[in-house]
Amino acid sequence: MKFLSSIFLLWILSFSAFATDIPSRIDISYSVTTDIGHGELNEVVEIKHNNNSYRYSITSEAQATGIYKLIKPGSIVRHSEGIITKHGLRPSRAFEKRGNKEPSVADFDWKNHIIKLQHKGKREQEKLPEGTLDRLSLSYNFMFAPLPKHHVEIYVTDGHSLKLSRYTVTEEILNTPIGKLETIALTRQEEKNAKVKRKLWLAPNNHMLPVRVVSIEEDGRELEKIVTGINISYQAGH
Repeated sequence: MKFLSSIFLLWILSFSAFATDIPSRIDISYSVTTDIGHGELNEVVEIKHNNNSYRYSITSEAQATGIYKLIKPGSIVRHSEGIITKHGLRPSRAFEKRGNKEPSVADFDWKNHIIKLQHKGKREQEKLPEGTLDRLSLSYNFMFAPLPKHHVEIYVTDGHSLKLSRYTVTEEILNTPIGKLETIALTRQEEKNAKVKRKLWLAPNNHMLPVRVVSIEEDGRELEKIVTGINISYQAGH
């Protein structure tokens, strides 16, 4: 566990010291494999410094390729935006849009501790637990938040529900198209016979960026995305 312990020690540094190394933009490309075809996915993280605070914006767009594009035309767009705190990302709004369908939207009202959800024309609201993330911001949260050594518990929304997710934390060496990477793997602990599964791999030597995600969605669709390229930009005085 020497590797994992060294990563944990990095977070002894103060957020202000760490913030000097915050990128202004990150572009990541992935190859996507499903049980019925292949695709490509691009994610862009933009970070802006205003009035002694940092705001983030993450946009993810996936497109099917080849024959799979005939089966699943259109794109899947996910977006998350909010602020960065010493505890991690704090979303203000997130949405997911599939093709021409109405988007699923989550609005985070931190002042009144309410999350407003919109899905398939239905609107509802729930109590907003501290530290709640959307699925997209979860993948990037540990760029800015301390990562516990063994387990992570966090509320996550997909725009139409809010659930407490529990992950185990392990270390793995991952072979990727951009080379062999040391990673921290987060594996969601599911109830027995659960259809939905999720595991993500974060790269400590690349700002804890997500370099692989494997999931089984509610519709039973199996999906894997693995990194094919990373471009990180820094802005002077950012």
